[in-house]
Amino acid sequence: MLVLDKINAGYGSAQILRDVSLEAKPGEILCLFGRNGAGKTTIMKAIMGLVRTTAGVITLGGQNISRLRADQIPKCGIGYIPQGRRLFSELTVEENIEAGLLVSNGGQVVKQRVLDMFPPLKSRLDQQAGTLSGGEQQMLATARALAIEPKVLLLDEPTEGLQPSMIEQIRNVVVQMRDEGVAVILVEQRVDAVLSIANRVTFIENGYSRETLNASVLNSDKSLLDKYVGV
Repeated sequence: MLVLDKINAGYGSAQILRDVSLEAKPGEILCLFGRNGAGKTTIMKAIMGLVRTTAGVITLGGQNISRLRADQIPKCGIGYIPQGRRLFSELTVEENIEAGLLVSNGGQVVKQRVLDMFPPLKSRLDQQAGTLSGGEQQMLATARALAIEPKVLLLDEPTEGLQPSMIEQIRNVVVQMRDEGVAVILVEQRVDAVLSIANRVTFIENGYSRETLNASVLNSDKSLLDKYVGV
């Protein structure tokens, strides 16, 4: 289980996160909802060590990972698919996937498994990542993260700019990971695209974690969405 216990974090003198607490359990999808600038992406970066926490503790399976370097976090079993994909654009599709395999020491079995999840990538292994379409780049970013065989998977705006068929494919892979026991944290502005697959939802507002509830509650009562996500 990944647990954030009253973490504070920010950029320089600007504090963004204030006593944020949440937990991601194995075999569930936790969605973070909130307006732009609420702190959702900063939460992801804090987990990955890309933004240093100034207070509070982040633990994975009871181990404190708050002070680990950013390059050490994936080795603990946390896969990250950042907003904008952040691929190695000059490397090929295959080389991007192999970058994930280096973290897990995964071999051909793992490589084939992630390629089976995204069949279009199989015919593009020698193509530079930067020349892929937006949907193909999202598939590759997801495949690279899955190549580390994560216990926890973080996705930041995975459906941004994608056509409906591609959104459905990404959703299906996320659900598959959840069903295989991975803890998933999903940041998404398109509530309609992910609410149906979420188990729990945490609302983030002005750097605070406000309320956490079962997604089924929101399916029957959308008032909290209007409160925390509506314009």
